[in-house]
Amino acid sequence: MNLLYLAALLVSIAGMVVLDARFRLFLWRSPGTALVTLAIGVGMLLVADAIGIALGVFGIGDTPYLSGIVLAPHLPLEEPFFLLFLCQLTMVVHELVRRIRAPRRTEG
Repeated sequence: MNLLYLAALLVSIAGMVVLDARFRLFLWRSPGTALVTLAIGVGMLLVADAIGIALGVFGIGDTPYLSGIVLAPHLPLEEPFFLLFLCQLTMVVHELVRRIRAPRRTEG
């Protein structure tokens, strides 16, 4: 059992949380809304994965980096963590771009 990919995902998620906390972009700006948004995003992507698996589009490839633990046929343990990271990254980048593009207030 190799947990390298799962470890990389967890480190990436932790790094994104630290970046988010430092600049208060997503989770630390509105925790309740952010958690609901993440849950909905991950849930929808898992449904899309399930549809893809049922249609035979998705499957587990032969790779030494996966743990070998499957949550459902062709759904590795690492997949929900990847989807969480993907949603989290998307929202942090969205908020960062929104903040950069927002008109700056002038004092006067």
